[in-house]
Amino acid sequence: MTRKLVALLALTVAGLAAAASAQAQNWVAGKHYSIIPTQRTNVAPGKVEVMEVFSYGCPACNFFLPTMKKLKAALPPNAQLVYLPASWNKGENWPTFQRAYFTALQLGAAEKAHEGMFQAIWSTGELGVTEPSGRLKKVLPSIEDIAKFYERVAGVKAADFVKASKSFTVDLKMRQADSQILAMQVSGTPTLVVNGKYRVNNEGLAPDQIVNLVKFLVAKESAPAAAAAAPAKKS
Repeated sequence: MTRKLVALLALTVAGLAAAASAQAQNWVAGKHYSIIPTQRTNVAPGKVEVMEVFSYGCPACNFFLPTMKKLKAALPPNAQLVYLPASWNKGENWPTFQRAYFTALQLGAAEKAHEGMFQAIWSTGELGVTEPSGRLKKVLPSIEDIAKFYERVAGVKAADFVKASKSFTVDLKMRQADSQILAMQVSGTPTLVVNGKYRVNNEGLAPDQIVNLVKFLVAKESAPAAAAAAPAKKS
């Protein structure tokens, strides 16, 4: 490789670094993201948690699904995407969908059926919460209805799903989720939280901007996460 080419590559790398730095400086704490009381994360040491607070019954979360798919594809290997279901909107069946998510998570079926749940509620109507007119249904899908869906989509026996949904573990996870959502000061869905420290204020941001902001916050947390996971040096 010639000296001229090396110099050109060095200038290119420097230019990219400068552009990245400038882009990073455009993200303002208190405007684009909020610093929240630090929460315990549920990922392996060295990983940076990227959490979506959501509900299957939330129409905005359904609309946000393509952005989440884009974000998942763009995250670096040290970032891990997790989901935390909210329960505050009983009219759209959020408490039942929250119970269903934690049941599916316990049975190892949550990831496999995640996108399918949105489709069953908002596309096919199998588990829909609204009438064709847009009015909320008077009779909402039950946990038994949702169990049949998971049996078809994820191969979990409906009876096993219903039984697990009534377990102490699922009840505990639901209470913990409600408490954590309050602690993170989340008042709407979908909301992204990075490493239990930064709540993304995605209002007014385009999908690509949201992805870039999350990547910026992940990079911000990557070095501390790696340092915390490194084995202590022997004296």
